[in-house]
Amino acid sequence: MMKRIILATNSQARKKVFRIFGIKFTTAVSNIKERKVNNLKRMGCEKIVIGNAKKKALSLKEKYKKGVIVSADTLIVQDNKVYGKPKDLFQARRMLEKLSSAAHFVYTGLCVFDIDKGKCFTDFDKTKVIMEKLSCKDIDNYFRCINPLSKAGSFDVFSEGAWFVKRIEGCFYNVVGLPLNKLYRLLRKAGVFIVVVLCLSIFSGCATEYNVVTRNEELIYYSTEKEVAIGRSVSKQIEKEFELSKDTLLTKRLEEVGAKVASVSDRKDIVYIFRILDEEEINAFALPGGYVYVNRGLMEKTDDDELACVIGHEIGHINAKHSIKRLQSSYGYTFLMVLAGFGAKSNEAMQGVSTIFNTLMLGYSRKDELLADTLGVRYAKKAGFDAKKMISFLEKLHEIHTKRPAREYSYARTHPYTSDRIRIIKQELGMAVNFSDYINKEDDI
Repeated sequence: MMKRIILATNSQARKKVFRIFGIKFTTAVSNIKERKVNNLKRMGCEKIVIGNAKKKALSLKEKYKKGVIVSADTLIVQDNKVYGKPKDLFQARRMLEKLSSAAHFVYTGLCVFDIDKGKCFTDFDKTKVIMEKLSCKDIDNYFRCINPLSKAGSFDVFSEGAWFVKRIEGCFYNVVGLPLNKLYRLLRKAGVFIVVVLCLSIFSGCATEYNVVTRNEELIYYSTEKEVAIGRSVSKQIEKEFELSKDTLLTKRLEEVGAKVASVSDRKDIVYIFRILDEEEINAFALPGGYVYVNRGLMEKTDDDELACVIGHEIGHINAKHSIKRLQSSYGYTFLMVLAGFGAKSNEAMQGVSTIFNTLMLGYSRKDELLADTLGVRYAKKAGFDAKKMISFLEKLHEIHTKRPAREYSYARTHPYTSDRIRIIKQELGMAVNFSDYINKEDDI
């Protein structure tokens, strides 16, 4: 019989994570006073968050006779300054202005207390977060959507706040306030194996497969059919939020160029679908399973050769399975659970689709982006297009964004330095590489 889980929190985000898992739990709120941070360097963030989490769990041990108590405590740290929950909107605004100005770190302490055995298991996690620089208008709009006073740092990455995150280095769910892999290990020590059971039921079809692009054996948790199902579900969500272009000529142009590039790509096991979003921002992105979206603004700024290189870049992400591997790395089995419920159209499933979409929009690693650039020009060249035009497109893009900063989901926002990208492209095409190609400038996007 599975042990009863008591989640010691009032955090809606932590409870939402458990609900997405389908884990049954009881909520209990601890009213203990958290340890104040007097000397961060001496005390250490990990000791503070572990200590607070442990206090929360132990404060409830007399209330329950059986089961395990799960508690957590989160701190946000930037330049040795700790950010907790703001006292008022003025403080909330100042917090977001500071946190969005430079990288910050999220520390979460965990405690799992086994009531039956009287044993306490603790651990912590640390994640680096880099945000978009927020304007006053950005913060005003964000505060209309959420209550910042209930969130550490006035920020919640599990909802609308995800739009402002450039990059996360570490566990995504640690930023939510519940690092799942660390929690999984602690629960296992306490004799709770619900997560393992779920993993076994969902991963029954996982296998090692050869990636034709990276040329490595990789552990894959899903079939091609499931990959396509994820892309299809997220595409439906996108097309509810964004309007598709009604320009038939523009759509025909995209489909014709896209079909030529896709025909020479490495993966022939999926059908590629090309669609235009009626958005001015210069952007393109790909979803798992062959879905490629290009904004109207990018279509209007490119000739066919440049467009072919951009499409090749996005197809490169699909061929290398970058999006699926990113989801697998960020969520483990969670998004596969959501996938299993896509047909049910439950609130949890829809939340999962939205979460997956936001994660994909955060961008890929520098290594993945540069590989996609290499594949993009390779595919464009094989399809008969002038692949050197990718360089002119990047230069054009750089000029545009030096005059007008990139917005939330722009093509430049999540990519490496322009000089790095041009150098990689030149190397792939056998062009001469100069010393200046190795220099990254301050205004280089």
